[in-house]
Amino acid sequence: MRKIPDLSFWKLWNISFGFFGVQIAYALQSANISRIFSTLGADPHDLSYFWILPPLAGIIVQPIIGALSDRTWTRFGRRIPYLFVGALAAVAVMCLLPNAGSFGMTVGAAMIFGLISLMFLDTSINMAMQPFKMMVGDMVNEKQKGLAYSIQSFLCNAGSLAGYLFPFIFAAIGISNIAPKGVVPDSVIYSFYIGALILILCVIYTSAKVKEYPPELYAEYHGINKDDKKEEKTNMLQLLIKAPKAFWTVGLVQFFCWAAFMFMWTYTNGTIAANTFDAPSIVTAAGATVIDTASVQYQTAGDWVGILFAVQAVGSVIWATIIPQFKSRKVAYVVSLLLGAIGFISILFIHDQYMLFGSFLLIGCAWAAMLALPFTILTNALTGGHMGTYLGLFNGTICIPQIVAASLGGIILKAFTTEGSIPPEVNMLVLAGIFLIIGACCVGIVKEKN
Repeated sequence: MRKIPDLSFWKLWNISFGFFGVQIAYALQSANISRIFSTLGADPHDLSYFWILPPLAGIIVQPIIGALSDRTWTRFGRRIPYLFVGALAAVAVMCLLPNAGSFGMTVGAAMIFGLISLMFLDTSINMAMQPFKMMVGDMVNEKQKGLAYSIQSFLCNAGSLAGYLFPFIFAAIGISNIAPKGVVPDSVIYSFYIGALILILCVIYTSAKVKEYPPELYAEYHGINKDDKKEEKTNMLQLLIKAPKAFWTVGLVQFFCWAAFMFMWTYTNGTIAANTFDAPSIVTAAGATVIDTASVQYQTAGDWVGILFAVQAVGSVIWATIIPQFKSRKVAYVVSLLLGAIGFISILFIHDQYMLFGSFLLIGCAWAAMLALPFTILTNALTGGHMGTYLGLFNGTICIPQIVAASLGGIILKAFTTEGSIPPEVNMLVLAGIFLIIGACCVGIVKEKN
């Protein structure tokens, strides 16, 4: 088997640069979906159900993209065509989703429009995101994969930082941060527009700069011979059965980590609005006590959540430079998740908006590990021509826990809620911390190839 040559830093950078734009789109979605649907009129107990669609789209789309791109060879490459099509679709939907409340539709119709837009947005983001992970597996040798995924992690967090800050920045320069009941503020709408523009520019850059290996050279680098062509007919179930132990053991850790972050994305807006900004409550027509999402306090809290998520991204960037200093990946994994757990649980006791920076810096440590370590461990354990399919299937360890958490989130929150009080969404963040502790305990069974 021919050895994949070392690549220069800038070639590694170019492979992942488009991820910056994709992550801006993902950050805007993560930080604003609960805010958008709450503004449209969603009950807090139902918020988690809106979050089922994104991971559901991912678990369907990413294995398909992985399997199809494993068999695709064009003059533009094997992964890049899917990246480009996904980005174009994401740009279109990003211009529609935040306008769900602006077309004069009823509350129900606006909700349905928003749900359909969200489904297409996450499908296209997943389609654009997966090729970057696959190209690292395709084009980077084992010695440089740690660096390649660290660069990807840096660009991911830099994109997150930009996406999280956009609404706050637009509000600060005078763009309206409030709107009529049921309408999303202009500061959020313009953030999606700018994010869409940056996304397509970044993807064009990567598409122009990266030249994927042709089929014959790829086969030499990955030890594929003519006899392996028969294996191309292997279905996904057979591949799962043959998956290396690292696939399953890391997948178990992933389950608790991604369930925790699903709770963060779903319930941080309500937590910060109630616990830090003292947003007023109202009684709905159904008799439920909820936060007044049309209040200035709620929309200000929504902007501050973007700041906190940006702080998390900064913490992640800083911690990503520390992770390689650990001699053991598993030790780095455990320490990172435990620091994240402390961050989540501490939110229960903190009511000052600036003190929360410490909590989210710690959460960023867990996020940095989740972005880099699982894929480094997995791709080092994979060989042959099914890299894309395996990475697509591995996305199930990201999507399934989110689906489970989104499905059960409303039920769990109702169990915490007392009659006449607003739902204590902060309890869900404490539960997220407990999940990270369990995930850290599960790292001990991870089997990795050195």
